[in-house]
Amino acid sequence: MWTLRIVLWHHKQSGGWVIRFGAFPYNCRMLLLYLFLLFTVGPLIELTLLFYLGTHIGWWETVALVLLTGFVGAALARWQGVKAILRVQRRIGRGQLPADELFDGVLILVAGVVLVTPGILTDLMGFGLLIPHIRNVVKSMLRSWAKRNIEIRTTNTSQQYWNGQSAPTPHDEIIDAEVIETRVVE
Repeated sequence: MWTLRIVLWHHKQSGGWVIRFGAFPYNCRMLLLYLFLLFTVGPLIELTLLFYLGTHIGWWETVALVLLTGFVGAALARWQGVKAILRVQRRIGRGQLPADELFDGVLILVAGVVLVTPGILTDLMGFGLLIPHIRNVVKSMLRSWAKRNIEIRTTNTSQQYWNGQSAPTPHDEIIDAEVIETRVVE
């Protein structure tokens, strides 16, 4: 199991955020097993399905089916990707955070990548991710996984002021200023 840690620091003087990511493996052997299954057993199953399909409907028909699903899948992913981008822009235009729409966009991108990958199972997975109801189920599963495995910590940091004063409190009045001229004194 992997735990993803995201730590956010707020730098008071600059007003910016510092983000640090880190992933810590709890069981590297399980990770190696998952990668082995993904990159060896997965393609073997895909090849077996393609050979089975090739012997039953013909080799040229199988190749045509793989190419057709790749082209149709890429076109559908592009169409839904454009729709997702427009939804993101609408949410931003209303001043709202487009988290759900961005998540849709990532899943549509994953669907497009697996659809252009030759294979039967990858095509089924890709077309499944292009169906909004199935995509919502996948999003809820990923959210529950993230709640269990992603830890977010936020902290505030401030630097000492040169004259020894403490950092301003949230109730202090902030005055907007503009720099008109600067010069270096030696």
